[in-house]
Order: sequence, then structure tokens, then C-alpha cells
Amino acid sequence: MDVDARIYQSIFDGVLSRRLTPGTKLPEPELCQLFGVGRAVVRRVLEKLAYDGIVVLRPNKGAVIAQPTREETREIFEARRSVERALVELAVQRASAADITALREQLADEHEAMHRFDQPSWARLASGFHLRIGALAGNSILRNYLTELVPRCSLIVGVYESTGNAPCEHDEHAAILDCMEARDAAGAVAHMDAHLRALEARIDTSRMPGEKSLGALLGIKDT
Repeated sequence: MDVDARIYQSIFDGVLSRRLTPGTKLPEPELCQLFGVGRAVVRRVLEKLAYDGIVVLRPNKGAVIAQPTREETREIFEARRSVERALVELAVQRASAADITALREQLADEHEAMHRFDQPSWARLASGFHLRIGALAGNSILRNYLTELVPRCSLIVGVYESTGNAPCEHDEHAAILDCMEARDAAGAVAHMDAHLRALEARIDTSRMPGEKSLGALLGIKDT
């Protein structure tokens, strides 16, 4: 793993393990010292994290961990459901028996990480399951859309999902794969949609920043 990837992964894992919470500052000088690199490297990594929606770069104020709003969360999951419905349908048509076997092996790794209570590893494997299905679909345009959406979802899930849901998500992945193996496109699409809706429903949006009405800002109850 090169130094850029190491810094990126350290920050991303910090978010997934909830050590880095939304709004946490990421001072460039401190990152340079921690990783023994120059500012050019740190800025490059922060720009990649910003592109992926993990951090926000504020002019003259530095980088902070992003704070997704309720509306952003709704839009991200809405887009992801649309993209993944198309991808899993194509993957059912195009995945080989060897591809299905590889996905089974990935699910086994997921299961093992879940029982180690290794949240960052579990989160990477869970995201990787979706990305591998995206690759099997054989449509680079849709796959690129998914690649952009997954990190943003990972941030939201890592920070705002209640704990203890890994077994549910693992079972949902298994149901999707069972349908893929049976070449049941409609079933795979239905299970993928249900999985993503259930994931979104587990997000605790009450802790997210959001637009407040003028009445709320003035301490007056809206009517």
C-alpha cells in the first residue's frame, strides 16, 4: 500500500470505527507529522477524500470530516437504489459460475470479520460486495456511478447507523447472491432494493445537521 492509500485508509477507517466524527478537524501540519510526509501528499489525499464525500475542504480553514444532511442522505440512497437495481439485473445475466463462487468466498470473509467485531474490515468487505456485483454487470458507466456513491454511503452508515446490524446486512447480501446464483433477476433486484431501503431506515437522521425553519431559529413553534 503506497503512502497516499495508507493515509486515505487511516482516515476512512477512523470514520467507520467512529473515532473521527462529523466536523472533526484534519489539520495538515498534524497529518504531515503523523505520517512523515510533506504537505503536497496530505493535500492530494484530502482532495481525494473530498471528491469521495468523506471530508469537506473549507477555504482558509482546512479540512473537516463531512456532515451529511437528511436531504443529502435521501438523495444519495435514492440514487444508489436506482443504480444498483440496474447493476444487479445485468450481473445476473453476465456473471459466470466462477464469479458466483468468488462472491460466496467474499461473503465468508464478511462473516469472519463480523465475528471478529472488526468494523472497518466488515465495512470494506460489505462495500466490496456491492462493488464486485457492479463490476460483474459489465457496464462501466453505471459502475463508475456506484463507485462514487459507495464512499458517501459508507460515511453515512459508519457514523449514523445504530450498532449491531452486521448480521442483518450479511443475511441480506446472502439473499441477493442466492437469487443471482438461481438466475432470478427479479428476485435479486427486489432483495437489493429491500436491502438498501433497510440500510437507509437504520440511519439515525436525528443526529444529522439540517435546515431549520425561521420559527425554530427564533424559538417559535411552527404552526
